[in-house]
Amino acid sequence: MNETLDQKLATLKLGRIRQIYPGWVEQAAHSELGYAEFLDQLLTEELLARQENQLRRKMKAAGFPYAATIEQFDFSLRPELKRTVLMRFFDSSFITTAGSLLLIGPSGLGKTHLSVALGTKMVQLGYHVRFVVAQQLANAVLTAATRADLTRLISSLISCDLLILDEFGYLTLDPHVGPVLYQIIAGRYEKGATVITSNKSLATWGDLVGDTALMMAIIDRLLHHGEVFYLRGPSFRMRGKEPVTLNVKGEGALVTDKA
Repeated sequence: MNETLDQKLATLKLGRIRQIYPGWVEQAAHSELGYAEFLDQLLTEELLARQENQLRRKMKAAGFPYAATIEQFDFSLRPELKRTVLMRFFDSSFITTAGSLLLIGPSGLGKTHLSVALGTKMVQLGYHVRFVVAQQLANAVLTAATRADLTRLISSLISCDLLILDEFGYLTLDPHVGPVLYQIIAGRYEKGATVITSNKSLATWGDLVGDTALMMAIIDRLLHHGEVFYLRGPSFRMRGKEPVTLNVKGEGALVTDKA
């Protein structure tokens, strides 16, 4: 490739074409490609590269803790979850109808995996997704320096197409967090889809923020267009691990550690 052409492609930000142009020139000559077909192939490569880059940026912006897909989830270990039922949420209609999905159960049952898999699918469909751990949200609320900072935080979590709030209930939240959570959920009501994972039943959510009436208002909005799934059974993380018997010195007793 001559230097002038390379500079023009750089100016036009056609990065992928800059990479493949020399090879495609040789292939076009060998295959006797017409000008239109040659140009179409180059532009197709550029478009695919841009789509891949955009997908990577959206995945990074979502903030997923790790990669997960629905294909990796073992439904045979969670008979209370029906794959055909859950797959209804892996469709763009979940976003367009501003639905809600609540996954509740003890730690290690795959709640976060399912939420990440769902979020990943929505990113692939072109939607803007935010994944936030409940305690991270609480910390951001409490450390907001100004009201404007807090407003920007709330707005960012209202405006995304899908908000995933993970690990709600693992730690009791500061009373100042409850009203902010209400603003977020109320702002998303009938406008954006929401997924929440929790190890606490809905009946105890009021205790988490110290305001049962406020939490009832939040739950009411979530359940209007939402569904709740309770997960049961042993932790995925403990599969294949046998109980360990520990000899506690000085006590003359055996303690079975099943953690």
